[in-house]
Amino acid sequence: MTVTEVEGRRLSLTNLDKVIHPATGTTKGELVHYYAANAGTVLAHLHDRPLSFLRYPDGPRGQLFFTKNVPAGTPAWVKSCEVPRRGEAPARQVMVQDLPSLVWAANLVVEFHTPQWRADAPAEADRLVLDLDPGAPATIVECCEVARWLRERLAEDGLECFAKTSGSKGLHLLSPLRPAPSADVSAYARSLAERAAAALPGLALARMARAARPGKVFIDHSQNAAAKTTAAPYTLRARERPEVSAPVTWAEIAECASPGELAFTLEDVTGRLATRGDLLAGLLNPAHARPLPRR
Repeated sequence: MTVTEVEGRRLSLTNLDKVIHPATGTTKGELVHYYAANAGTVLAHLHDRPLSFLRYPDGPRGQLFFTKNVPAGTPAWVKSCEVPRRGEAPARQVMVQDLPSLVWAANLVVEFHTPQWRADAPAEADRLVLDLDPGAPATIVECCEVARWLRERLAEDGLECFAKTSGSKGLHLLSPLRPAPSADVSAYARSLAERAAAALPGLALARMARAARPGKVFIDHSQNAAAKTTAAPYTLRARERPEVSAPVTWAEIAECASPGELAFTLEDVTGRLATRGDLLAGLLNPAHARPLPRR
């Protein structure tokens, strides 16, 4: 165990030499360093949002467990917020607001997942998300084709669209919104997915129909529901390689010819941030937010 001090908070970091991502031999220490080195950007995308954690302390081959509640042993100085739950008592969830909290969470070995709303306005979405999930043999290449179509439709409706890899197989599309009820955003996202499925019948699906998945891209609109979450920008994923949910440009999407072109590890992302900055900065800028289209 290593005891360190981060901005005046004492932290115990454990098993830093443990290999978490087997394909590359990436250790827990390297994982923690990635988050600490890029904290300014990572924290901006987590700020004021209740977090859900997918924990994988023994790597992707070990036990994976998803938790929304504040984990046992969480230090008192880590902020949390009350989150309403339909038909149940409110829950409390972690908010990672500063560098010590980020390093503490990284030491748990987690994926960060966020809702589309902030803690001070539950179920009032300030973004729309579409998760493009390819069914083999389709890959992220086919997701890029669907993404371009969706971007054009969003632009016709007055919405700007940003993109990031899921860190797994597909793409996430995000549009900043002036706050709107999650139920209304969900309805709009569903209609958009259905329009895409009708326009691209050999390529896109709007419903999770297992038999129809092979070779097509499922447009998952369900993550706009108030109770749902999406992998946060820059989070590492529980994969064999230390792949990150990384922002990409529309030029990269247009030029993508093979899946490996849009697969980024923690080292790739650190380099991209150094040379390109945060490609999702506009998602955080209120000036980019537009009203939810009326349909």
